[in-house]
Amino acid sequence: MPNTHIETRKSRDKERVLSLTQDLVRIPSVYRPGVEGGNEEKAALYVAAHLKKLGIEVHVEEVEPGRPNVIGIVDSGKPGRTLLFEGHTDVVTEGDRDSWKYDPFGAEIVGGRMYGRGTNDTKGNLSCMITAVQSLLEDKEEWTGKIILCIPCDEEGMMIGIKHFIEQGWAEGVDGAIICEPEENQVCISQRGAMRIALTAYGKMAHGAISWSGINPNWRMAKIIVELEKLEKREQERLGKHPTLGWPSITPTILQAPAKGDAQVNVIPEQCMTTLDIRTVPGQDHDILKEEIQRIFDRLAEDDTDFKADYKVIEDRPWTSTEKEEPVVTAVAEAVRKVLKKEPIYNGVPGATDGTFLHVAGVPIITTGAGDREVPHQIDEYVDIDELAETTEIYRQAALNFLRS
Repeated sequence: MPNTHIETRKSRDKERVLSLTQDLVRIPSVYRPGVEGGNEEKAALYVAAHLKKLGIEVHVEEVEPGRPNVIGIVDSGKPGRTLLFEGHTDVVTEGDRDSWKYDPFGAEIVGGRMYGRGTNDTKGNLSCMITAVQSLLEDKEEWTGKIILCIPCDEEGMMIGIKHFIEQGWAEGVDGAIICEPEENQVCISQRGAMRIALTAYGKMAHGAISWSGINPNWRMAKIIVELEKLEKREQERLGKHPTLGWPSITPTILQAPAKGDAQVNVIPEQCMTTLDIRTVPGQDHDILKEEIQRIFDRLAEDDTDFKADYKVIEDRPWTSTEKEEPVVTAVAEAVRKVLKKEPIYNGVPGATDGTFLHVAGVPIITTGAGDREVPHQIDEYVDIDELAETTEIYRQAALNFLRS
């Protein structure tokens, strides 16, 4: 026999999570430097007001002008663990609006799906975590300890929001964190690391018809890229394919010569620049990879007296791994079993999340949430509305599992 009370609660929570998701998606929060209102402020302040209406203690901290973090605190008044839910307010650009079938900020529901920028990544999951906590409070569930709702800005950029959150001491004493991202409600216990590096090869500017009077940095950069591909293959052979994260990779992205100024077909540029998107897996040491890049430079310089190159690390995000036995992982896994009536699928996150820096701060993390893993940042981004309801219930049950132990 179905439990009428539980079904009524699930229906109530589904209605609420859909409404909140629509409200948030309809507030554009793309970071557009130099554009008035082109930031997360309106979405963040809407969330802050919503939490206050629920009786939750709220802190709003400006990280940069117009880019606030929102922190919600729910304290049971009883000693126990502290659980953190994290979901960001920023979204990536919608790109060319004419390419969208649906209004990117319309949050239209069609055929069981909600469409719009952020429905999947990650305003839908942000709404799930808030609705789950609202449900716990309204039903006066018994639990101990504390819940922190971490709602930062800039996850899609340099992650200044979560860095500020940690610097302000909010992560201290947190026993486990659920990172609310689109992962098809899989239990993701690992993340690839990320290093973004800018490489510059130096030469001497000259006329293309008198090449011997200059030093062409493009030839040097070509040799560097060939050596980097060899390094990638060595790392892949050494480590193999990770069971949840796939292959480690070194990917040249931007290639630009001259690095500054205008290019001209008959001019040898002074500099050539490339950027690297390096993705790492457990077993790789970022410092050793940096040393390998320098060794490539040193080897090439031995055979070329005109060789000169350097690199600059733009961002360094380590890989993460959390044991299946960690309490926050078992709490989520048990919630998935109960809600979805099946064994959890353990997986990894192909990129970094705000959880990366929580991990560095010593907080055990697990990433899960509603949404197809391959839909983030696409045209006509969407999320299944039934999945939003399931995720809300998973977050609710996971909190109870973690805070009743």
